[in-house]
Amino acid sequence: MRLQIVAIALAALGVQGASASAQQAAPVVPTLPGGGPNGQPPATIVAEPVALMIAACDADGDAKVTRAELDACVKRSFASVDPGGAGSIGYIGYSDWALQWLGDRNALPSPFTVDANGDNRITLAELEAQFATLFARFDTNKDGILTRAELLTIRARAVDDRPADARGRRGGKSAKP
Repeated sequence: MRLQIVAIALAALGVQGASASAQQAAPVVPTLPGGGPNGQPPATIVAEPVALMIAACDADGDAKVTRAELDACVKRSFASVDPGGAGSIGYIGYSDWALQWLGDRNALPSPFTVDANGDNRITLAELEAQFATLFARFDTNKDGILTRAELLTIRARAVDDRPADARGRRGGKSAKP
């Protein structure tokens, strides 16, 4: 009987000691100051979806995009959503184009911006005009060639560098209790 009590007591101490050592063995994951949950600092360099498309228009693989490469790419992209060659697409067709070429139906430029004459149809000429404007905006050194550096957007603050209580509310104001 005494031997059983001693065995039970030792077993209880062993379980308690094992759980204590398991708690002590939990790995410590260091994080960088200002870093997110994965230890990485928040992003301050981003690429707009339209910039990613323009970068993909690099036909000769030199990591630069000329106006000629962009124009040819825009024509190919438009033809992919206008297979019948009607010459124009509606806003739903444009959202299909945006999903395929920009990665999201709601990516900018919006169809309302591209549809210059407001007829609820987007022509190749209107899309080319929008991309000519975008090319001029991205071409910061005005040399007629877009580099990867010109297609990046540098932000002074991280994309999600707002106080937790201001996220998701207009004007960054806290919700009233």
